[in-house]
Amino acid sequence: MKTRAILIASMLAACLGPANMAHAQQQPKSVCQTDPAFHDFDFWLGDWRVTSRADGSFQGTNKISAIENGCALREEWTSTNGGTGQSINYYNPNTKKWRQVWVSAGGSGYLIDFDGGFTEGAMRLEGKIFYYKQGTTLPFRGTWSQNPDGTVRQFFEQYDPDKEEWTVWFDGLYARQKKGK
Repeated sequence: MKTRAILIASMLAACLGPANMAHAQQQPKSVCQTDPAFHDFDFWLGDWRVTSRADGSFQGTNKISAIENGCALREEWTSTNGGTGQSINYYNPNTKKWRQVWVSAGGSGYLIDFDGGFTEGAMRLEGKIFYYKQGTTLPFRGTWSQNPDGTVRQFFEQYDPDKEEWTVWFDGLYARQKKGK
């Protein structure tokens, strides 16, 4: 049986040639790996130390990983007070938009669901924030921009219907964590 498999492999190699044989054994790449739009948010990948842009105080750590062969990003947040949250971020080639769905049970709990895209050198998403305990939903938007030094600014705003204006919800600076920390 083993010699038969060797014979068949030899015959395929002779018919296809070495280059085509190697290609026949490779898995095709997914659209997520070949479409550049799936990589618009790659600048956010990594292990981050997050500080407040207002006063430089340490806010927490965030790990952003590519998952499902580059079809999505997973965010894992831990704040200094032990609060956590996670998001899934993905590009939809049918709508040509990025979407983030964020869930956090910390405090009274909230969910953020927004979408958009990479424009003017930054990832910009708009949608809603849902506060579980209060039962309220408000317009919400976020911008991620990479700085020349490799840090990333994450700037979130929430619409205040009483004041009829956008207010800062979070303004943080992401710096890559050093290995071993």
